[in-house]
Amino acid sequence: MSIAQIVEAVTTPPLSIRFTAYDGSSTGPEDAAYGLRLENPRGLAYIATAPNDLGLARAYVSGDLTARGIHPGNPYPAFVELEKLAAGVHRPAAHDLPRILKAVGRSNMMPPQPPSVEQLPVWLRALHGALPHTHVADTSTVTSHYDRSNEFYAEVLGPTMTYTCAVFDTPDMTLDEAQDNKLRLVLDKLKLQAGDRLLDIGCGWGSMLVAAARRGIHAIGVTLSKPQVDWANAWLEREGLSDLAEARVMDYRDVPETGFDGISSLGMMEHVGVRHYTEYFQKMYSMLRPGGRLLNHQITRHDSRQGRRAGAFIDRYVFPDGELAAPGVVMTRLGDSGLEVIHEENLRQHYALTLTKWCENLVEHWDKAVELGGHDTALLWGLYMSGSRYNFEANNIQIHQFLAVRPTDDREGHWYPMRPWWRP
Repeated sequence: MSIAQIVEAVTTPPLSIRFTAYDGSSTGPEDAAYGLRLENPRGLAYIATAPNDLGLARAYVSGDLTARGIHPGNPYPAFVELEKLAAGVHRPAAHDLPRILKAVGRSNMMPPQPPSVEQLPVWLRALHGALPHTHVADTSTVTSHYDRSNEFYAEVLGPTMTYTCAVFDTPDMTLDEAQDNKLRLVLDKLKLQAGDRLLDIGCGWGSMLVAAARRGIHAIGVTLSKPQVDWANAWLEREGLSDLAEARVMDYRDVPETGFDGISSLGMMEHVGVRHYTEYFQKMYSMLRPGGRLLNHQITRHDSRQGRRAGAFIDRYVFPDGELAAPGVVMTRLGDSGLEVIHEENLRQHYALTLTKWCENLVEHWDKAVELGGHDTALLWGLYMSGSRYNFEANNIQIHQFLAVRPTDDREGHWYPMRPWWRP
């Protein structure tokens, strides 16, 4: 039995892509726009021993599974075709099973060494002392994702160095314009004025700190990534804003200051862990002054029937220990912490467009990105961002902004204006 015949035995025809393999076999239309090629037995072993997104990712990142008709910086078109293929995957007929096992071979049923960019599984990370969402684990998670190369991220993210969903007034708005628009929206929702104090949790490379300081707002940003802090503080210094804002290598749980007028948390909650949500929001409550506001911007599931944990590919290659909850869960935990939710909106379509723009940047600057981050990282980021775009478009995941206020001690209840005060 050939490898192409194995593919035919577990999929529903007709295939929309061309598949070829190192044994000379092939299936699918010869004139298909996109094609996949299994280059060697190791790729087969990756897929056979982890028959899900993890096995495919291992083979792809290792170069054992290659794609035709797409740029490695933007393999999104292949995701659309693979989803069609996956929808037709089924268990092979009983009489085919012995032939498939024989064709795969005993040697290919032993898992090969994973690619060097893969993280340990969660249980092995725990055995090494990195229990999920502890200080040790969170530091390891953040550094594994963000400490690859500031310059690599600059090629992907562009001048704003903003690694969260942009907000587009129109689809033809540029990425930089849309990111500036998002920063403007967050600060407007928080209703911060010159002289007010802002805490930015998970400050990244400092774009929120710079935007706030330009308005005369005193801002502190915290992240567990030293390269990010170095970039952020250098940016503030170039802008002449170091007297107004600073970035620190610090866990949010260790921030000593309180009485902030506003707190922004953009793309941070994905790292917190669902069972820690209430604890997280209670910490925000304790750091806000009465009447102060929190803007929480995070990826969510679309409903509570989906599982919390990310898939194996995301956990091993992108965000170890990452967890997502439904929007209603987030809102409940905000209320349980003592905060009052003022406003909520879903920016799902905006994130799909943001990821489209990031992939365009990666394609445009591919050679430089490979030079700065390495081929495996560039290949991995194209795969991860394209897959994320597909899942936002398919409404498998969403992104929500929650605006909340810490109530004041009086009973009048006038802690915020009666109608929204910001431009959408």
